[in-house]
Amino acid sequence: MAYLEFNKEELVNLEYSLEREILLTNRAGGYINTTIVGCNTRKYHGLLVVPIENFGNERHILLSTLHESLVQHGQVFNLGISSYGKVYEPRGHKYIIDFEMDYASTITYRVGGMIFSKTIMFVRETEEILVKYTLLDAHSDTKLRIKPFLAYRNIHALTSANSDANTKYETVQNGVAFKMYDGFPTTHLQLNKAGEWVANPDWYYGITYKEESRRGFDDKEDLFVPGYFEVPIKKGESIILSASTSEIKTRSLKKRFDDEVAKRVDNSRNSFEDCLKLAGQQCVLKQNNKYSVCAGYTWDYEDLRYSLIAIPGLTLFNDGDVKHFEAVIEDILTEKRDRIFKAGNEPDLPLWLFRTLQQYIEFGAKPEYVWKKYGKDLVAILDTYRNGERDEVMLHENGLLWCKKDGVPLSWMNVCDKVTGRPLTERAGYQVETNALWYNALCFAVEMDKKFGKGKLEATWKRTIQSIKNNYTNYFWVEERRHLADYCDERGRNIFTRPNQLVAVVLPYSPIEDDVKMEVLKAVKKELLTVRGVRTLSPKNPLYKGVYEGDQFHRDMAHHNGCSFPWLLGLYIEAQLKLVGKSFAKQAKDMLNAFEEDINIHGVGSIAELYDGDPSHRPHGCISSSVSVAEIIRGKYLLNKIKK
Repeated sequence: MAYLEFNKEELVNLEYSLEREILLTNRAGGYINTTIVGCNTRKYHGLLVVPIENFGNERHILLSTLHESLVQHGQVFNLGISSYGKVYEPRGHKYIIDFEMDYASTITYRVGGMIFSKTIMFVRETEEILVKYTLLDAHSDTKLRIKPFLAYRNIHALTSANSDANTKYETVQNGVAFKMYDGFPTTHLQLNKAGEWVANPDWYYGITYKEESRRGFDDKEDLFVPGYFEVPIKKGESIILSASTSEIKTRSLKKRFDDEVAKRVDNSRNSFEDCLKLAGQQCVLKQNNKYSVCAGYTWDYEDLRYSLIAIPGLTLFNDGDVKHFEAVIEDILTEKRDRIFKAGNEPDLPLWLFRTLQQYIEFGAKPEYVWKKYGKDLVAILDTYRNGERDEVMLHENGLLWCKKDGVPLSWMNVCDKVTGRPLTERAGYQVETNALWYNALCFAVEMDKKFGKGKLEATWKRTIQSIKNNYTNYFWVEERRHLADYCDERGRNIFTRPNQLVAVVLPYSPIEDDVKMEVLKAVKKELLTVRGVRTLSPKNPLYKGVYEGDQFHRDMAHHNGCSFPWLLGLYIEAQLKLVGKSFAKQAKDMLNAFEEDINIHGVGSIAELYDGDPSHRPHGCISSSVSVAEIIRGKYLLNKIKK
C-alpha cells in the first residue's frame, strides 16, 4: 500500500476528488498539475506545461489533458473526464478503483472484465512527459485510444477557437507533431508501438474550470483536439506515450521510462518526511545552468524574498545540499543583482540575505569561508542604505529605516487592490521586521569583519548600531498590549497584533531583550498561533478576516488580515526553542507533524501557501509553497538538533 493513496469511494466522489491536486515537475520550470482523477479544474492545470524562451520564459500549457478509451467488441469505454459547467463528460472517474502517488502518479481503472493502469511522470530537466499504459487484465481483444487536448497558451490566460491556429500535423516516428502558433515549440506525441493516428480535428467548446469560477475569474475555454491514436493492447502489455518538445527515438521509450523509475527508487514518497523532501527539491529549478527557487506552484514563479527565506530549508536542512544552496545565492547576486543593490519596492529584501547566510553558518559552513565569499557584497548592500541609493527607504538619525513609497506595499504583505492598485495592507514607516533585520545585518557584518576582515566596519556603523539599540524598543514596544507595534508612522504606533514582530525575536542579533521576546511569544501564542501556522492578524481586530473565500477582493482582504501562514510557524518554533529549549520540543513536534493530516488534500504530498485563520483551517493558495515546505523542514531540523 502506497503512503499517498486514495480508494474507489473517495475517487468517484467528485466533491472530494476534485479538491485534491497532484504536482510532478522536471525541476527546470516544467510541471504536470491536475486533480487526482485527471479532471482539470484550474486554468493552470495541464500535462505538459513548460517555460518558453520566446515569451520571457513564462510557463505555457501545450498539452492540457489526455482522454483515453478502451474498446472491446466495438464498445467504447471513455476513461477521461472534463467539466462543461455542471456537466461532466465523459465520466471516466466512475471506473477508477485506485490512485497512488509515489515517484509518479498512477490511476487504476476497472471496466467490466478489464483492469487498466495509467502512470505518468515528468522526465528530469527535460521537456518530456512519459505516460505508461498497462492492460493488467482482459478477456477479449482490446484497443486503446488516446485523445490529446491541446491548449497552446500562457498559464494565466484562456484560449478560444480561432482561425489563426495551425490545426495541421506532421507525421513523426510512431506519432504526430503539432505547432499551433508561431513562437511556440512543437509538441511531439509518440508511442513505443506503431498504431493508427485517426485525424479528426475539432474544437471542444466551453470546457470549464470550477476553481476559476469560485475565484471570480473567467472560467471557460475551447481546446483543440486534432484526432486520436488507436493501438491494440494485449493483457499484460504496456504502451508508453511520450509528449515532448523534441522528437525522440521510439525504440528507446521503454528504456527511458525504466531509467526514470530507477532514478527515483531511493527518492520515493513513503512517509511525511519523504514528501517534504521531494516537495522541497521540486521548488529548486535549474534553467540554462542557473538555479532559482519557484515561490509556489503553479501560478507563482519567482519571489526573491521568499527565495532567501526558503533556500536554507529547501537545500541545507533538507538533504544537506550545499551545492544548490550556493548556486541559488550566486544567481541572486549576479542575475538578480539589481533587485538586491538598487532601489525597488522591497526595502527588507537585501537584509534577508544576511539571515540566509547566518543559517548557512548554523548548518555548518565555516564563518570565515562565508565572509570571504560573500562579505564584499554584504558590505556593499549596507552602503546602499547609508548612501541614500534606495528611494523606497531612508536611514534616519535614530538609526532606523523609514520605508515609504506612496501607494506601494513595501513588505511581504504586498497584496494590492486589483481595481485601485492601492495596497490593502500598507505598512509605511518604521517596519518592525525590516528594522530588526537591519540591526541584525549590521551586527553580523561588523562581527565578521572584526574576525576575518580589516576591522574597519565597526567605525562606520558603531553609532548606527547603538542608535538602533537605544531606539528600537522605545518606538515599537506597546506596554498596554505587551507586544511590539507592527510599524510606526507619522501618526504613531500601529498596535495591531501581527506576526512580523517574530522576526525581531528570532534573529541572532536582536534589538530587544529576552524578557521582551518572551512577551512577544506570549502574545503570538494567545492571539495568532493556530494548528496550521501563524495568523497575519488577531481575531480581536475588526479588520480580521478568518476565511479565505469569495471574489478576489474579499480573498485579498483576508490574505494578510487573518489567514494563517505555515512559514511563520518556522519563526515561532525557532524562537521558542532558543528561549525555552527542550521543554518546548514536544509542542514543536506536534505543531510540525500536524501538517501530515493535510498531506492528502489540496496539493497531494506538499504544504499549501496559506490556511483559513478560522477552524477548520482549510488550505488555500499555492498547492506547494516553497516557504511553507522549507520552514516545516527547517523546523524539523531544529527540533532534531535540540533533541541531540
